[in-house]
Amino acid sequence: MNYQINPRVISPPAANYSHAVLSTNPEKILHTSGVVPVTNDGSTPVAIHDQADLVWLNITEILREAHLELSNIVSITTYVVSGNDLGEVMKSRDQQLGDHKPASTLVVVPKLAKEEWKVEIAVVAVK
Repeated sequence: MNYQINPRVISPPAANYSHAVLSTNPEKILHTSGVVPVTNDGSTPVAIHDQADLVWLNITEILREAHLELSNIVSITTYVVSGNDLGEVMKSRDQQLGDHKPASTLVVVPKLAKEEWKVEIAVVAVK
C-alpha cells in the first residue's frame, strides 16, 4: 500500500505532487530509466506538449508491460531543457495522473542526450 506524506508543519507541495510516498509491504517495485519522447518508428515530435504526452504514453506502456498502472507511480523525476516549458510539462503530467500525487522532482537542465529531446522522465512504481 502507498501513502502520501505531506506533513502539516512544513510548506505544502508547490504543485500537484506529494512531499513523499511511503510504500508498505510492496509486491513489486519498478524503476524506469529516463523515458524519452521517441515513437516506435524512432521519430520525435517537435512541440513540447507533444513530447511530454509521448513520454507519458511510453511510461504507460512500460507500466502495462509490468502489470502496473499510473496509479502505482510513487516517484517522478522530470528533466526539462527549458524553464519556459515547465507549464506544458506539468499540464501533461496532471492530465495523465489526475488526482494521483506521487513524490516529484522537476529539474531544468542545459540539454539532454539528443538535441531534439526537450523532456525526459523517470518513474518508480510500486504495487
